[in-house]
Amino acid sequence: MPPALVHRITKYDPADRDEHGHYIGAEDTISDHGPVEAAYLAAVSAFAEGSGIDRLEIRDPAVTGFVHFGGEPSVAGHGLGGLFPPDLTGYHDGAEVSLPVALELVRAMLRDQGAWCRLEVGDLFTVHVGWDQYVYVGSDRPCANAVARTRELGLFPEPLTASPYAAEFDEAEVTEPADEHFWTRVHTALASRHALLLEESYVRNAARWHRITPENLDTVRAGLGPRALLTVWPDLTPDVGAVLAALPQEESIDFIWEAQDGTISHAIVDDMDYQELSAHVADARAACALPLSLAEHHPLLCAALPDSDGVLRARW
Repeated sequence: MPPALVHRITKYDPADRDEHGHYIGAEDTISDHGPVEAAYLAAVSAFAEGSGIDRLEIRDPAVTGFVHFGGEPSVAGHGLGGLFPPDLTGYHDGAEVSLPVALELVRAMLRDQGAWCRLEVGDLFTVHVGWDQYVYVGSDRPCANAVARTRELGLFPEPLTASPYAAEFDEAEVTEPADEHFWTRVHTALASRHALLLEESYVRNAARWHRITPENLDTVRAGLGPRALLTVWPDLTPDVGAVLAALPQEESIDFIWEAQDGTISHAIVDDMDYQELSAHVADARAACALPLSLAEHHPLLCAALPDSDGVLRARW
């Protein structure tokens, strides 16, 4: 259950809202990268202190995907530079971070720099950053001092019944755990196909690709990220020219290829990119093209990694 006491924290004066609750004042909807942004962080910190919280859990992490909808341009590293290494080790569902790191994540989200996540402490405390500088803080305590401090900072804390970004409002897309039964099915598929393509989504909109065989499966499995979403596809095709010739027109696809050194890369492309793509993958050993539309996705298997105790906690 989410925390029972939720406040919406904004820089928008409630007096400047119309009869439908829409803000009609003059405040900008992007971060000032300055004192107002600092006030948001101080307010979140005050609520955390009032709730006895000094560490938070990253839930449902994401980075910028094919399309970026933020009010500001995305930046290299999704705004996570200095917090996590370039490969995003440590930025995954269930990772625990200190309050200072959590506040820097809030800053990155306020700036629309590409990363987004929920920050939670079970049913005790939550921080959700929404569109247009809306922040929702939930606690199991009233946090009267934090409410007063937020007003002193020039922001407006408004009580709500729930955060619109609460995970309870999301419908899980994947509920199957990547347990031993799943891996038995992978072994069975490999027995007849000899090689498969494994997509490891370690955060939303970011994936690593592995070409798995009966010989390397255990090694690949041991290196998978915590709570990753695993999608198994048919193997890459060695006739790269045929894959390129069959690419659809007026449609974006995910093109995956294996280089001569065995590394696997992918890129989202459309027909405007095909000529450049053909030159780039001219010496590739194998390739395939996958549709972006979920309605056209037909993987062989799909499951999410459970925790070490066997419980599936990832919310894909």
